Amino acid sequence: MAGTRLRVPFALRCGAFLIDYILLISLVVLGTLFARMLGGGARAAGNSAETAAILLAVVVALLNLGLLPGLTGLTLGKWAAGLRIQKVGSGNPGIGRALLRHFVGYPLSLAVFGIGFLLAAFTVQGRGLHDIIAGTVVVRESSV
Repeated sequence: MAGTRLRVPFALRCGAFLIDYILLISLVVLGTLFARMLGGGARAAGNSAETAAILLAVVVALLNLGLLPGLTGLTLGKWAAGLRIQKVGSGNPGIGRALLRHFVGYPLSLAVFGIGFLLAAFTVQGRGLHDIIAGTVVVRESSV
């Protein structure tokens, strides 16, 4: 990862974001579909299936948006798009910084009508509000 960091195209960041959230939403959708297939007679089992799907989505979110990027700089979406999250200097962000970025920074970026995300398209370093809050930057993965 030595050398100059290039600004990541905004569309590529959006693609990585979509991959991460499609994964989470699909878990909830599949759990809901499974619960509906159990039908009316198995209402308690259906409710349990929905609850299990939501809990699984929360666990996957914590792993994919907190633990994995904290230790490796990657979420599944960032990995698929060839991107990496780093501290502003360099190096992996750490679990605390990753949790701050995704679970505080993302809601705040969204709360201002998504303008926090759009900052990444217009700032020189390509950092969104969530990156500024957490002291991170998204870079292209080095091809070694």
